[in-house]
Amino acid sequence: MQSCEISSDSTDDPLSSALHGHRQPRIVVIGAGLAGLAATKTLLENGFTNVTVLEASDRIGGRVQSIQHGKTTLELGATWIHGANGNPVYHLAEDNGLLEHTTEEERSVGRISLYAKNGVAHYQTNNGKRIPKDLVEEFSDLYNEVYELTQEFFQNGKPVGAESQNSVGIFTRDVVRKKIMLDPYDSESIRKLKLSMLQQYLKVESCESSSPNMDEVSLSEFGEWTEIPGAHHVIPTGFIKVVEILAQDIPSCVLHLSKPVRRVHWNCSSQDAEEFGDQVDHNQDQRPSPSPVCVECEDGERLLADHVILTASLGVLKKAHKTLFSPGLPQDKAQAIQKLGISTTDKIFLEFAEPFWSPECNSIQFVWEDEAQLESQAYPEELWYRKICSFDVLYPPERYGHMLSGWICGEEALRMERCDDETVAEICTELLRQFTGNQNIPKPRRILRSSWGSNPYIRGSYSFTRVGSSGRDVEKLAEPLPYIKNTKAPPLQVLFAGEATHRKYYSTTHGALLSGQREANRLMELYQYSCAETTKPNI
Repeated sequence: MQSCEISSDSTDDPLSSALHGHRQPRIVVIGAGLAGLAATKTLLENGFTNVTVLEASDRIGGRVQSIQHGKTTLELGATWIHGANGNPVYHLAEDNGLLEHTTEEERSVGRISLYAKNGVAHYQTNNGKRIPKDLVEEFSDLYNEVYELTQEFFQNGKPVGAESQNSVGIFTRDVVRKKIMLDPYDSESIRKLKLSMLQQYLKVESCESSSPNMDEVSLSEFGEWTEIPGAHHVIPTGFIKVVEILAQDIPSCVLHLSKPVRRVHWNCSSQDAEEFGDQVDHNQDQRPSPSPVCVECEDGERLLADHVILTASLGVLKKAHKTLFSPGLPQDKAQAIQKLGISTTDKIFLEFAEPFWSPECNSIQFVWEDEAQLESQAYPEELWYRKICSFDVLYPPERYGHMLSGWICGEEALRMERCDDETVAEICTELLRQFTGNQNIPKPRRILRSSWGSNPYIRGSYSFTRVGSSGRDVEKLAEPLPYIKNTKAPPLQVLFAGEATHRKYYSTTHGALLSGQREANRLMELYQYSCAETTKPNI
């Protein structure tokens, strides 16, 4: 591994006194997404100079992936800055002028619409009919009323009834259905439409939660996720600009792309270190010291470290944690990984030469009338397209052209990923023709889509608290190894960051960024504590 010198103009950098003659700690950061870059930036800014970043893919950003499309940028991954007040991602973007050209339409305060602007969502049935706007608003009010109830179980400590099976989906479906059936003024056909809209709303909710369906989302924990106040913002030049800002002061020799990790050996004994070929520092007046961690890369290279910050996604941990760590993870941490949820939410961008939708239309929502009584939103493989919940209009057209963005989640998203572009474009065109009743809609001239589920270095979009899991599992996932109770072992050998490790802000970019800073701060505190023990106070 090529090494480089990271210079510091300051003679009193925080670590020179903290280490008091000892060598710089060797830190390996695994993953160059928001969490890994935030951790690295924080460490370098605070005097740590022996830092190496290993990124499995050939690019930085992780689940941020901005694609240049003509003169505009499309987001295959993270799209919104969720909230402004105190959001570190918002402040990074604002301070660096990334939001100067954000339009009013790109500042969304809506919750149930994946995109929102000053327009109207067209709820279309599979029979080609548009549901009247007043009926949609009436149902939306009802749904949001029940959504507020789902928040109260965690926030107000309400007991969860056995009939709900602690599931957001089961609870919501049951309460909304009862309210619909008890309305004495609705005809049978109106009730059926409302019940069908319920299924569509739950599909949208599943995309927002990145869960296979809302039946898997824990009702007792649903209200713990914390929303930062303020509007959601889109970055016109691409979310990748936030990534580039985090990375701009990280020397290129620190960052190694296309460097997947096979195994993290931790709690290494002196004998282990000898076997790994421990390359110790031989600086003057420094005694060789063993390394408690060895990072083994897929290409056979081994890096010795005092600390590793692992930012792998929950999806990767679910797939690989049994082989990724040696020794294996403690049972309670492995159980936390197993219990927490992650699924795939994919986007399908369709570009048209001309719009076939009316100027006031901001989205086309697919309502299947034959799903009014559906109990499970899991479809046979050949019907994967039924999980596409909507196509949103990208605004402004001056920037995006005539572009729609479709949404699909769960196992059905994985099935979509296995299809070729031509098949997906044909199916989406047929759906749009069927639901709008317009048989003259042409095939899109271009299709672009994400594939987060089948990406071997990601394996999902973002995490959620699954039925049977809780915020305590998030905290257990975030707990460094070895646990504090094991006082004989060197501390903080393996630290964990990433959106799935933030209890309040899981599933968000700001949660990822804050988690990286959190783990860097643990190391800063460790070496400041060392300083307090080994240096005399100034009196």
